[in-house]
Parts: sequence; structure tokens; C-alpha cells
Amino acid sequence: MTYRENDKTVILENVKNFNIEQILECGQCFRFEKLNSMHYRIIASGRVLYIKQEGSAVALYPCTAEDYKKIWHNYFDLDRDYGKIIDRISTDDIMKAACKYADGIRILNQQPYECLLSFIISQNNNIPRIKGIIARMSEAYGTNLGEGYAFPELEQLNAATEEDLFALRMGFRARYIRDCLDKLVNKEVDLASIDELTTDELLKELLKIKGVGQKVADCAMLFSMGRREVFPTDVWIKRVMEHLYFNGNETDIKTIHSFAKEKWGEYAGYAQQYLFYYARTLKIGTDKEKAK
Repeated sequence: MTYRENDKTVILENVKNFNIEQILECGQCFRFEKLNSMHYRIIASGRVLYIKQEGSAVALYPCTAEDYKKIWHNYFDLDRDYGKIIDRISTDDIMKAACKYADGIRILNQQPYECLLSFIISQNNNIPRIKGIIARMSEAYGTNLGEGYAFPELEQLNAATEEDLFALRMGFRARYIRDCLDKLVNKEVDLASIDELTTDELLKELLKIKGVGQKVADCAMLFSMGRREVFPTDVWIKRVMEHLYFNGNETDIKTIHSFAKEKWGEYAGYAQQYLFYYARTLKIGTDKEKAK
């Protein structure tokens, strides 16, 4: 891959395993808007970025070479060879098909604080509502970027009471967000210590927050804390795994996690993303199944 800057646009050329639609619409982030086919607007790292892809060429704008090197190269995980990861996890026909279908997925390196709060908001919620709540919260407490609002910093959002958060139409999640803010402010949960903890230790820290269970913690760890071995399992991915790997039999989440750990090890998180996008798009494991 190479890149060049032209009039506040950075153009990536010959990018492998990169499909912006698959990356943004595989359930790992919420602050994006589809403008057209393979053309998106995102808000991340306190910036508004437009992304347009044509084949293996990706244009990022407004963006300087310095912005790209400092922010977006890491955000899109462009140092990682996803071809090798696909080779490593494609040990059966199911995963081979999933990876072939969605070989442009990359796991974003999001900011832990924003990702954690976003997945607390995601509980028992659908994508449009999640995006709406985050947008209202950002507009009420975040910094105006001209074409949108940055996700509010901890110091900004900490000004909100539980009632203020409830008024943003986030429902019962307002109590969980307020508890999360309290624990982050008083350092009962310290996101600055992430790199010093094992994955099990980090999970225990995150579970201290009201409303954070295994699935929310796993999502935060996978999408923003570098723990690529975790396998987030909600009702949907549980059903998909039962259909694809357990002959349609009811299977508890603990068994699914053990299976994923044994089968894919440190790459289990990548496997989850390929399977999620593949199964959701083709409606595998549902009554509307279109593919085998």
C-alpha cells in the first residue's frame, strides 16, 4: 500500500483487505453516515472525515498526510496483515466462506472511553436508535466540529445528571452511563491502566460498571482495547454459532466462548466479525435464511 496527499485529501492506493462498507457496517462502531455507495462520513477522534473508496483506492478528506500518520493509519488498523489473519482462521469451509464474503473487514482501533459508553448505550437497542442517542448526547455535551459534534469528553459529559441523560431518550441506559462516568472520574475503573492488565483482569474492571456484562465488555475490549482474542456473543451471534457450528442445537455462551478460544485462539475476535457480517447479511441462522 502507498499513500499520497493532494489538496487536503490523502489517497491510499493498492489497499488490501479494505472495504469501507464492511468495516463500518459490521457492528463495531456507530458514528457514521452512508452518503452513497462506498462513500461515508464518520466522526472519530474529534474529527469529521469523509471516506470514498473505488476498488483498491481509498480517499480520505479533509485529511493531511500528518493527520493520516497520527490518527487514521492506526484507526483503520493499516499496519496489520489481514491476509495472514484470514489464512490463519480459515480452517473450515464455514470460515473460508465467511472470510471470502467479507474479506475487507478491519477491526477499528477506537478510543476506549467512547467505545465503552457507546456499547453501554447499545444494550437492547437497534442501530438507528443507538446512533440517534449518541448524536443527541454529542450535540448536547460535545464540541461543535462545524459538520457535527465530537463525542463528549469525560469532563464535558460528567456535567450531565442521570435526569439529563434520560432526557436524551436513552431510557434505562441513563443510569448505567451515569454510573460509568462516576467510576471513571473517581478512578474506580481506570482506562489509563488498560495495557497493564491481562484480559481477565480488564474484564473484571469493566464488570464493576452497572449495566456492563460480558458482551458489552467484550465489545469494548475487542474494538478499542486491543484484545483481539475475545468473542463478543449476543443473542444474534449465539444463534449464528448454533446454526453454523452446533447443528442448530441450543448452546450456552460459555460453551461458545470455549469453542471459539480453542478453534481461533488469539484471532477469535476477527473470526467473530467475519461470521457476524456474513451471517447477518445473508440472514444465515434465521427463518429468512438465504444461504447455506
